[in-house]
Amino acid sequence: MSVRRLAPDHVQPASFAFDAANENWADQQIAKYPQGRQASAVIPLLWKAQEQHQGWLPRVAIEAVAKKLDMAPMRVMEIATFYTMFNLQPVGEHFVQLCGTTPCALRGAEAIRKVCEEVIGPQSTVSADGKLSWLEVECLGACCNAPMAQINFDYYEDLTPENFRALLDDLRHGRPTRPGPQNGRSCSEPLGGGETLKDAALYDGTVIGAGDWQARIADQRKAAAEAAAAKAAAEAAAKTAEATPVAVETKPATETAAAGRPKPSEPRQPSGAAQDTPAANGKVSTPKTGTTAASAPAVERPPSPALPRKGGESSGAAGTTAESKPKLLAAARDGKPDDLSLIWGVGPKLATMLNGMGIWHFDQIAAWKAEELAWVDARLTGFKGRATRDDWISQAKKLSTGWRPDSALGDKPVK
Repeated sequence: MSVRRLAPDHVQPASFAFDAANENWADQQIAKYPQGRQASAVIPLLWKAQEQHQGWLPRVAIEAVAKKLDMAPMRVMEIATFYTMFNLQPVGEHFVQLCGTTPCALRGAEAIRKVCEEVIGPQSTVSADGKLSWLEVECLGACCNAPMAQINFDYYEDLTPENFRALLDDLRHGRPTRPGPQNGRSCSEPLGGGETLKDAALYDGTVIGAGDWQARIADQRKAAAEAAAAKAAAEAAAKTAEATPVAVETKPATETAAAGRPKPSEPRQPSGAAQDTPAANGKVSTPKTGTTAASAPAVERPPSPALPRKGGESSGAAGTTAESKPKLLAAARDGKPDDLSLIWGVGPKLATMLNGMGIWHFDQIAAWKAEELAWVDARLTGFKGRATRDDWISQAKKLSTGWRPDSALGDKPVK
């Protein structure tokens, strides 16, 4: 295959610059990429430079692209020499890229190569009149129509030495040519035309059956839709019937009674069993027949939740922490709030929430008592429990002295 080298110095131009139209086009390509990623436009810019410079890339064009993209020239040189789409040598007005890989080689690409050598000359050289040049390349993806060649931007397929020689003569003398297969076939179908799906009955509907088959299919679809609607209506009616009071009363007690409660009509049930429900004060109500609480069956109950009191405090019920509202500020002192995000576990959203509550400084948090910490913790919407879990009070005491953690996220408390 081809050797990727720059053209000799005696054919290299002294300078290169995009013309006004291509300069504007290049700027539009670069603008597609985010800041710092402009190098991603290197291939489009190299392609446009090649297009402007008579179909090949001189050294100065590669350097100009590197300068425009603020890239090292060697980085752009690596790209230009890697991709065979970039021509590093001068090419003719009609540049022939001949496929020489296995499918084309099996179909006669070697004979086409000999025509190139006879009519144009050695590979990577331009004919004396400047009209033609050629290069053998890797697979161009038209294997069904082998052998083939790409000439400028068009594919010419199903080549033979005779029709290829005539094609080169037409190109050299400016006569019109027809891209695609050169043997008369359409695209990639068999020579002489397709051999399948020739029977019109395969696609005109007649094989489905005699009569008006379209009307029959329409009737079948209509019947299926009506059956589906009837089924949906029956299911909806069944659900409605299940929800009526009569239906609920007739259900077994296990379905209607609340879980864990005794069945009202259960045999041998003590007369007071249905009344043995936990009261708000955690005691068991006893029947009026004189049965004492001590003789009633023991029932385990969870502790009652603390009831909020006026001023934000809560009752000190067992298993709960009393709450007391801490001292809050309407705004930061001197308009200079502390960076609360230096507390481990406090991010921008949580810091904004604390400011909204009136908490702006480390010394505020450092002065909290346990019940004041509980008051704040209970009001951290979406973050409840965070203040206690991450021990904000201890962190704030360190930060209020002027100490700062190594990380902007703070120092994770050691449990």
